[in-house]
Amino acid sequence: MPDKIRKTILITGASSGLGEGMARQFAAKGRNLALCARRTDRLDKLKEELESTYPDCKVSVRALDVNDHARVFEVFKEFKAEFGLLDRIIVNAGMGKGASLGTGYFHANVQTAQTNFVAALAQCEAALEIFREQNDGHLVTISSISALRGMPRAMTVYAATKAGLLSLTEGIRADLIRSGLPIKTSAILPGFIRSEINEKVKNTPFMVDTETGCKALVKAIEKEPVQAYVPGWPWALIGFLMKRLPLKMVMKLG
Repeated sequence: MPDKIRKTILITGASSGLGEGMARQFAAKGRNLALCARRTDRLDKLKEELESTYPDCKVSVRALDVNDHARVFEVFKEFKAEFGLLDRIIVNAGMGKGASLGTGYFHANVQTAQTNFVAALAQCEAALEIFREQNDGHLVTISSISALRGMPRAMTVYAATKAGLLSLTEGIRADLIRSGLPIKTSAILPGFIRSEINEKVKNTPFMVDTETGCKALVKAIEKEPVQAYVPGWPWALIGFLMKRLPLKMVMKLG
């Protein structure tokens, strides 16, 4: 466990799902929160709830569509100016639209590709500008267990974007090691955690509820690992097997 407590945490996509759940868990630990998402009405309600429940927790919210890349840089800098320091930035905003390629759903597939990878790149760029200036910080990217192999149907593009994000995070880490900068990176690979992105998916094995999943996410993030499967059981084992099993067996998870 790192000695340093990351007091101020920025989370994108914080108005619902895993982002909202992580915000609640970090607030319970007394952290200050910089929360952004497209749906400001939900952010405002979350801010009111958290500050009422945890009076010592400062919460600031801003509207942000992560596909507006210029605005990503602006919002991150505004939070930095407000708090003075951003200790941890969690690149969480994402989506899961899509269908099998060649079936007329390019509009949905490209939207997922842009949001989950290109917009994540913008968030990583903006975060690292701040961390390089501070000479400190913890960059967290929320990838997915699906990043380990190609997936069928609606998961095809989603899995590809999460694989790209996983590789991007490792590349950033390699660059930071070479530069000798004391900036940490963590790639988190959630298994099946119930959220709005998968609420219509039924009969999924090993699915945990949002609160349980977010508690596990925060516990993993606090350890600042290079990479972590969440929840650890059974996803560390499943991840090990996914890398080695024939594709016909792996695709049954999609």
